Amino acid sequence: MTDVLLAGVVLLGSCVQWLTGMGFALVAVPALMLLLGPVGAVVLANCVSGVICVVGLAGGWRRVRPGAMVPLCLAAACTVPAGAWLTRQLPQPVLLLVMGGLVTVAVLLVLRGARVPALRGTKGAVAAGAVGGFMNSAAGVGGPPISLYAVNAGWTVREFVPNAQFYGVVVNAFSLAANGLPQLTGARWGWVAAAMAVGAVIGRALAERIPEKRARLLVLTLALTGGVTALGKGVWGL
Repeated sequence: MTDVLLAGVVLLGSCVQWLTGMGFALVAVPALMLLLGPVGAVVLANCVSGVICVVGLAGGWRRVRPGAMVPLCLAAACTVPAGAWLTRQLPQPVLLLVMGGLVTVAVLLVLRGARVPALRGTKGAVAAGAVGGFMNSAAGVGGPPISLYAVNAGWTVREFVPNAQFYGVVVNAFSLAANGLPQLTGARWGWVAAAMAVGAVIGRALAERIPEKRARLLVLTLALTGGVTALGKGVWGL
C-alpha cells in the first residue's frame, strides 16, 4: 500500500511540474514526509525534481540567462550544506514543523506576488539563490525564492521556466551531494520511475487544455494544503 501511495504522490508531483514548469516539491514533499520521513522525503524530492528539470531543460537551454544563474547557483552552493546539516540535527516533529512552515510561508508569499526591492539585480539573485539552496537541501523546496526573484525581475513565464529548470538541475545536484541518494528498494524505484513517466504524459496533455493561471493556482492550493498538514502533524508529534 505504501508503494502505491508513493507512486501516486510522485505521479501528482510530476504532472504538476510538467503542467506549470515547477511545483513537484511543493506538492509532493509534505505527503512524502508522511510516507518516508523528513530526510527520505527531501532526498527523493531532490532526485525526482532534478531528473524532471534535466529532461525539461533539453528543449529550452538556449533561453537560460547566465548573468542571473551564476549568482543564483553560487549562492545556493554556499547554503546547501547548512540545510543538509539541519535535517540531521532536529527531531522529526520539529522537522515537520520547519518544513511545513517553510512550504506554507513560501506559498503565501508567491500567492501574494510579493514585491521586494532587495530581490532585484545581482544582490537579489544572491539572496534568492542562498535562501533557495538552504530550503532545497533542508526541505526539498527551493523553487519559491526563485519564483519571487523572477516576479521582482519582471520575467515572463517563457523566460522563467528554462531558468528555473536550470537552477533546479544545479541546486538538486548540490543537495544530493550533501544529503546522499534516496535509500529505496529496486521495486520501489520502479514504482517511482513509472509514476514519473505517467505524470509527464498527463502533465503535458493538461498543459494544452488548462489556462496557466488556473493551473498555477491549483498547484499553490495543493502545496498550501500539504504544508498546513505537515505543520499539524508536527504539532501533534510534539
